[in-house]
Amino acid sequence: MSQPSAAPIVERRDAKHHYEILVDGKRAGLTAYRDRGVQRVFYHTVIDDAFAGKGLASQLVQQALTDVRDSGKRIVPVCPYVAKYLKRHHGFDDITDAVTPDVLRWLQTELG
Repeated sequence: MSQPSAAPIVERRDAKHHYEILVDGKRAGLTAYRDRGVQRVFYHTVIDDAFAGKGLASQLVQQALTDVRDSGKRIVPVCPYVAKYLKRHHGFDDITDAVTPDVLRWLQTELG
């Protein structure tokens, strides 16, 4: 009988500008961001195919957004997955800013 796997862990990696979700010590996915003043601009979320269909993206984004709140920052959901999550979970409405053309130009410059 195999051991049950440990609960997934979400960690913020500031040097890499992303949060990652670990399953049994292996990175299963990430959500990437850049900070723009008090705004944390999320622009990409991905879960590795081997871990798909397990609800990890939702868990990753929920914990990342909770960390944003705890950090006193605001959310800008450029990433389609983060935007979709926020439409279904209104607990972050008070700290969510709209995606504007100015934010998109800034992000494009940041990412090169």
